Amino acid sequence: MKIAFIINDHATEKPNFTTPALGFSAYKREHEVYFIGVGELAYASDGHLSARCKTISGKNFKTQETYFKAVQKEEFTRITSKELDVLFLRNDPSDEINEREWAQNAAFIFGEIATRDNVIVLNHPSSLAGAVNKMYFQHFPEILRPKTIISRDHAEIKEFFAAQKNKMILKPLQGSGGTNVFMMDKKNEHNLTQTIDAICRDGFVIAQEYLPEAKNGDTRLFLMNGEPLKTPDGKYAIMQRVNASGDIRSNIHAGGRPQKVKMNDTILALAEIVRPKLVQDGMFLVGIDIVGDKLMEINVFSPGGLNVMGQMYDADFATEVIKSIEKKVHYNNVYEDYLFNSRLATL
Repeated sequence: MKIAFIINDHATEKPNFTTPALGFSAYKREHEVYFIGVGELAYASDGHLSARCKTISGKNFKTQETYFKAVQKEEFTRITSKELDVLFLRNDPSDEINEREWAQNAAFIFGEIATRDNVIVLNHPSSLAGAVNKMYFQHFPEILRPKTIISRDHAEIKEFFAAQKNKMILKPLQGSGGTNVFMMDKKNEHNLTQTIDAICRDGFVIAQEYLPEAKNGDTRLFLMNGEPLKTPDGKYAIMQRVNASGDIRSNIHAGGRPQKVKMNDTILALAEIVRPKLVQDGMFLVGIDIVGDKLMEINVFSPGGLNVMGQMYDADFATEVIKSIEKKVHYNNVYEDYLFNSRLATL
């Protein structure tokens, strides 16, 4: 199959990230793999998606790092949606905030164009467009979520703070990777107005119940086709992300430390509650972040850590993802135009 991955930019994509891991797994399975930066997308006069891309073929690589470094050194070539089987949207819109605002929605818009050529687009582009901020999380059942308000009103946020016994989490509605996440309590209450103002500069503020279990970090679990991702021998794509000393954020890019963690009934029950909406929305590969018996976040754009988990458990999770995509391509070829992209995405 011919599979293209959309990333934010070739200059910022690190060889040890999850997307290069997925690309390397596809490459090892003798597929044609392409990487496209958001800024390299285009709409051709014949009505098809067109893109400048980087690809490599005919060489053997021992690791994903050597593979992707070689890809990055290649000259740009061009590919169109008429040639592709799969377009995997793995760019993170939140990385473009205040930098390249035009790039936040570009992948969804061009992804929709690709579906006209019967290209399988993952995750489903129109659903991603509706999930471009953390409000998407609020559409899941309330029993999953910590108590939350979303507002720009200082008085409302301060009332919530008092109702939470002067302890809560503040973060922006848009963003990821632990950026601008603050824990407010009696010790820093004098900074509450200033903190709300700082977050309000970029939009709405999420004020969220503080969960005591958060001091131990959170648990990242990958879901594929709505189900916990695991290898045939039963190893789950799951890890505990332990906060760096003195930091409430457990994101790996924010200094969090990954650790092994065992699957349990509480996590499986949470995943099962999340599953129906993810399947309905065509969310093929997502990462859910769990604290205690609550979900803190659902990352539907470019969840990371799959390669870290693979090394931690000596498991090839990336290949399981590619195998699932291969089945989707087979279904798409057999049924031709009879299956909607949103359904194919989670078959």
